[in-house]
Amino acid sequence: MTNAPLPDRTDVLVVGGGPAGAATSYWLARAGHHVTCVERKTFPRDKTCGDGLTPRAVRQLADMGLYDSLTTYHRYTGLRAVAHGVTLELEWPRHPIYPDHGFVVRRRDLDELVFHHAEAAGAHGFQGVEAVAPLVESGLVVGATVKHKESGTSHEVRARYVVVADGANSRFGRALGTARNRDYPQGMAIRTYYESPRHDDPWIESALDVRDRNGNSLPGYGWIFPVGNGTINVGIGLLSTFRDWRSVNTSHLMAEWAATAPAYWEINPDKPVAPPTGGRIPMAGSVNPKVGPTWAVVGDAAGSVNPFNGEGIDYAYETGRMVAELLDEALTTGDGMALQRYPHRLAEEYGLYFKVARLFAQVIGQPTLMRELTRVGIRSRTLMDWVLRIMANLLQPDEIGPAEAAYKAAAAIVRRLPDPPA
Repeated sequence: MTNAPLPDRTDVLVVGGGPAGAATSYWLARAGHHVTCVERKTFPRDKTCGDGLTPRAVRQLADMGLYDSLTTYHRYTGLRAVAHGVTLELEWPRHPIYPDHGFVVRRRDLDELVFHHAEAAGAHGFQGVEAVAPLVESGLVVGATVKHKESGTSHEVRARYVVVADGANSRFGRALGTARNRDYPQGMAIRTYYESPRHDDPWIESALDVRDRNGNSLPGYGWIFPVGNGTINVGIGLLSTFRDWRSVNTSHLMAEWAATAPAYWEINPDKPVAPPTGGRIPMAGSVNPKVGPTWAVVGDAAGSVNPFNGEGIDYAYETGRMVAELLDEALTTGDGMALQRYPHRLAEEYGLYFKVARLFAQVIGQPTLMRELTRVGIRSRTLMDWVLRIMANLLQPDEIGPAEAAYKAAAAIVRRLPDPPA
């Protein structure tokens, strides 16, 4: 944490020091700009997350010069998919851009690592400091009023640009008028940690057919991610496309999933090593607007989360980097319109993919159909390898055609589904 006082002025004020905010701060600092990042909590702090870094996230961290730091954590090979009594171990695909492996890093460690790395690059980071309200003059956002949580004192920080990266609930974003499109899927997840002798297993695991202790099917999908430190991350998630999702008791889901998880993990479901935590996550780019004349929203605050698997860390790093590049151009050339290309950049990068994912989310919300699809799919390694590449957004450039075909196929399936109740 920097010992310097908060500046009165800065080129860019970044609200939030998690993955999106730290990435934005790092790339802006690397480009030589004065960037100030305020994080309302103090590191280390936990986040509800599976803790898995996919190849996309690893690539972003490697580009930031952090790959060697990742190697001290648990490296894994791919995904073990379990459903209907069948188990498939699917390696991450070979790809010209992304590595063929991932890491499992607890968020309490990862976020602190990247935040301090941004500081080392020249960003001015402040912990325990919350941006409580935007400063607006003549209709333009010109900074924020920030509050030191320890002392309770407030301070105005003026900035040429503000980047909103304060997470899924994004109080600051809402103060600027951002809102989630409720027609888009929202995720809900809960997780905890257990001790397990297989804490260093080479696979992260996803259970596509979760049942309670009486054999009744449960909504959602379960995950088990080996952390490599004697523990495993165990969680369960579901989407708002499930008809009765608002009435689902996630604590009950967590208890039943822990009690019925594959026996080879050897967990004691009654003895988690940490209290379960949960939350809701906007997905598929569902939050708008994403940009104003002098501000932009990145990461979870923008709904930049993959509806296929709830993955958000890599998109946080990627969107933070996108905005940093556009702000570098705006600050260097004086062309404020550079930032306005952000929505177009997002559409180019994720438009088709999130379109497919939103349709798939409707399929996931139909438990009977989902059970049948997984029952068929899990028996085909070729199909599941392809599904893994789509779900993790790891298609190669020459596979965009199949992605469009997947969209058409998903659209045909969804058209045959009954409309959800109002």
